[in-house]
Amino acid sequence: MSAEITQNLAPTEPAPLRVTDAARSTILEMRSAEPEGDTLALRVDVVGVSGPEFAYELTFAPLDEAGPDDAVDRSGDLPVVVPGPSVDKLRGATLDHVDPTGLVLRNPNRPRPEPAATGPVELHGSVEERIRQLLDGQINPMLATHGGFATLDRVEADTAYMTMGGGCQGCGLAALTLTEGIKATVEDAIPEIANVVDVTDHGAGENPFYTPSQK
Repeated sequence: MSAEITQNLAPTEPAPLRVTDAARSTILEMRSAEPEGDTLALRVDVVGVSGPEFAYELTFAPLDEAGPDDAVDRSGDLPVVVPGPSVDKLRGATLDHVDPTGLVLRNPNRPRPEPAATGPVELHGSVEERIRQLLDGQINPMLATHGGFATLDRVEADTAYMTMGGGCQGCGLAALTLTEGIKATVEDAIPEIANVVDVTDHGAGENPFYTPSQK
């Protein structure tokens, strides 16, 4: 089986993404709750840009659906698939689990700056109003292309509490989307906010572990 799942990597080419023991343990626990979990791989995809960082999507997908251009590797008992277009963007990255944050993806790569088609989002008003403007103008258009959206629940002191909806609700890996994408964007644009917390009731989601439409 090991030889089979590594067939998409050249013999001397390292896996683009390293998964730590702590992250693997957490992800395997999530996967154990899935029907036919033993057949599922962790799929890590770069889905866009959020502020100065890449935005990521982590899903569980059948291992046998990996394409010929995808990088397929095994971290212990966990198969890991990185889609072909994301390989160079994730090369040298590490997926870790850190308390109390949860899953964290440390990526040495950054997106190339590109001129914005419509210019930056203009923010004005209270902290709550500016966060909602940022969600509507920058964050949710990106999440919408992958079936999800985020809303502001409340602001307390320097902490913004967010909920995830659509494909993001019910996803046990959605915390990484919040941590790596939304959190960085909000904190960069709104200096009054020092922390972003996910308060979504993921148990109520009807579409757990959202998987994008087939390519």
